[in-house]
Amino acid sequence: MATTAIDPYARLEALGLHLPPPPPPVANFVGAVRIGELLFLSGQGPVSPVYGWKLGKVGADFTAAEGYDHARIVGLNLLGVLHHELGSLTHVTRVVKVLGMVNATPDFTAHPSVINGCSDLFGEIFGPEIGAHARSAFGVGSLPGNISVEIEAIFAVRGQG
Repeated sequence: MATTAIDPYARLEALGLHLPPPPPPVANFVGAVRIGELLFLSGQGPVSPVYGWKLGKVGADFTAAEGYDHARIVGLNLLGVLHHELGSLTHVTRVVKVLGMVNATPDFTAHPSVINGCSDLFGEIFGPEIGAHARSAFGVGSLPGNISVEIEAIFAVRGQG
């Protein structure tokens, strides 16, 4: 079965989205580490020069729908790091794994619906064959800087590295 190549940049443009520059690490770590054909991205939060900082708890300060939007911002930040590391999103052969953490109240239980914001974005940008991935989503009592969502990801890539 032949696959139809999807241009991730054309998809971003069609959605009216722009890749942000990679944010600098806030501690002693790097934004990405490549081992062979796998690229491991450090956790990112909903921090954007366009959308601002999303600080607070989902379930108290934000609804699940707002958390979804925050996770989408995080997905864009991850794509910005990915582009910076690879030079082109076209080098991605598969989104392998997404790990999403939601800064949530103890009674909040819709963590997967929040992290869908990132997962849905990856599917829209890369298409179902490349964008489908394994995933974990869970709630935590706090996140660095009180951000609402943090997500890390692993991508299979080709090309120089």
